[in-house]
Amino acid sequence: MVDRISVPDAGGSTHAAAPVDKSAARLEASRQFEALVIGNLLKSCRGEGAGWFGADDAAASSVMEMATEQFAQMLAAQGGLGLARVVADGLEAKAADSSAPRNHSGAARQ
Repeated sequence: MVDRISVPDAGGSTHAAAPVDKSAARLEASRQFEALVIGNLLKSCRGEGAGWFGADDAAASSVMEMATEQFAQMLAAQGGLGLARVVADGLEAKAADSSAPRNHSGAARQ
């Protein structure tokens, strides 16, 4: 499903922006969510406060956090644990269900 979004300019008038593909947006949000989950798993495996090779300094800790975040994003972009696809499919099903016509009892018509 593709919708157009109206964007106001500085003068207050609106004009249509590029179309937004909601399915692609849901998939991207799902991938970002999966990257957060993977990052948290990696951080918990590494252990908080553990520095580079056992050293406990702020610079090494910051570098490890950035590396963990980038690694998690790369894993999620390549399919990761498969969580992004499951979440995106669930969001698509929910969106399809919410757009289905309803009868008087509230149940979706078939």
